[in-house]
Amino acid sequence: MENNTVTISREELEELQEAFNKIDVDNSGYVSDYELQDLFKEASLPLPGYKVREIVEKILTFADNNKDGKINFEEFVSVMQELKSKEISKSFRKSINKKEGITAIGGTSAISSEGTQHSYSEEEKVAFVHWINKALEEDPDCKHIIPMDANDASLFRSLADGILLCKMINLSEPDTIDERAINKKKLTPFTISENLNLALNSASAIGCTVVNIGAQDLKEGKPHLVLGLLWQIIKVGLFADIELSRNEALIALLNEGEELEQLMKLSPEELLLRWVNYHLANAGWQKINNFSQDIKDSRAYFHLLNQIAPKGDKGDERAIPIDMTGFGERNDLKRAEYMLREADKLGCKQFVTSADVVSGNPKLNLAFVANLFNTYPSLHKPDNADFDSHLLEGESKEERTFRNWMNSLGVSPYINHLYSDLADALVYFQLYEMIRVPVQWSHVNKPPYPALGGNMKKIENCNYAVELGKEKAKFSLVGIAGQDLNEGNTTLTLALVWQLMRRYTLNVLSDLGEGEKVNDEIIIKWVNQTLASANKKTSISSFKDSKISTSLPVLDLIDAIAPNAVRQEMIKREDLSSQDKMNNAKYAISVARKIGARIYALPDDLVEVKPKMVMTVFACLMGKGLNRLK
Repeated sequence: MENNTVTISREELEELQEAFNKIDVDNSGYVSDYELQDLFKEASLPLPGYKVREIVEKILTFADNNKDGKINFEEFVSVMQELKSKEISKSFRKSINKKEGITAIGGTSAISSEGTQHSYSEEEKVAFVHWINKALEEDPDCKHIIPMDANDASLFRSLADGILLCKMINLSEPDTIDERAINKKKLTPFTISENLNLALNSASAIGCTVVNIGAQDLKEGKPHLVLGLLWQIIKVGLFADIELSRNEALIALLNEGEELEQLMKLSPEELLLRWVNYHLANAGWQKINNFSQDIKDSRAYFHLLNQIAPKGDKGDERAIPIDMTGFGERNDLKRAEYMLREADKLGCKQFVTSADVVSGNPKLNLAFVANLFNTYPSLHKPDNADFDSHLLEGESKEERTFRNWMNSLGVSPYINHLYSDLADALVYFQLYEMIRVPVQWSHVNKPPYPALGGNMKKIENCNYAVELGKEKAKFSLVGIAGQDLNEGNTTLTLALVWQLMRRYTLNVLSDLGEGEKVNDEIIIKWVNQTLASANKKTSISSFKDSKISTSLPVLDLIDAIAPNAVRQEMIKREDLSSQDKMNNAKYAISVARKIGARIYALPDDLVEVKPKMVMTVFACLMGKGLNRLK
């Protein structure tokens, strides 16, 4: 390559770092060649797959200074400097507009006055349309939009009234949205906005990052935002059962000499990779290292399908024989077509076309494999397996709420396991910045950590996280040391996470109250005054008040700040059974999200009167109420 590189500004450098971090999901400090296409897309230089493959060789030769087959951030910046030089970027732009697969959308971003070009993957659009069509084909509320045409832009139009999004969220995480809160008939611009708010706030509650998406974006059907949100929602559902607490048969994937705790720290993606390799080993085939480059020839998939297909040896199943004759086909595309015919026998052809397999689309192939796992895991917990049942209990509802809250804010890396993924404190520092506690990043050790002494670097970070909490945030962290956070001490970790979440919630109120320091008493006083002003008979004495278990104070408060949002006929007010209380709580939380309150609490938190989460519900509603008065 010629040395006619352009200079990259500090602002561009920060944007490149942000793009790099999004792709480097495991925080290793490196990306592999098969991740480059996604990385270029994040860096606002989307390239079609054929072009990426053409330049991979050049890139690795040019930039891979240590010849390890991976690219670190500094090497990536060097590549971007070359790609942004005039001659190269001109030809790339032509290729973006001419080639199939990437659709470019010219438009002005609200973030930048200079305007940006957003792109989306045609393959993803097609895959999501087919998935949604099948998932919602029997839903009477979606008859006006299902089936969608995968060949046009109907997907983007179909999200405009919010109904489809709400349905998809409930498919991925059942009972997240109370169906009674969805506006389904005689829709107006206002009731459509309510549906979209309900969908966005509910997506946030299940851990989707929605910080840059508004109801108007979905109403307009902005393709890159729609596909990004849909992928997050679909992934929640696909990954739901890929964890040990929900599927103990995953114990079969333990490597020799490996502790169960190590297996439990793996992300769903890593577990899926290990699952595929478990079956490939049984088939006598070589293992794969990714869902892109290593599956392009479909041969690993042929063996996987052959291993997981029912053999008919159980009384309640019929055998589904896999025809392996296509394995010997010489053409990659035709071989992929033969493989997908066999996958179709299992009812698992979704997400990929033969072209997606051959091009190695990592996102769609990951979804394809997750769907295979969910349908035919073909794993059996070892008979002699005797593990501590406490280890297999899974996360508590409180832990899941905290984890979803962090992920919805877009922290990096994505939090799959609350304690192990917080062990180096990098996410704490991001959260500190979000609550306006400045972090001296020069004091922070960043990955990749050295093999020797790497954990000490993480402990140093945790010590700094505790120091910031005590000295700058003025948190109560008595008896908490950095090592406690690094080791994942449940009580002490949750103590810090809760105070971060509490401060984040109260900051909104402080802003609305023009800097006034908000505390529990102020919130309770506001709640009771608002209820009284609206002639409501309910009130609360504290966040432990047993009356909260009925959810009636919450529903009355919503009605006071957003008249007509609550349908009174949906509420049970007298002689409440435990089921009545739960129904009220589900409805209260969904309607609160519908009027724009970003609530992470669960219905159980109201029914069981969990003071911490109850406080966040009332604080969010207070924020909504004050905002409407402004």
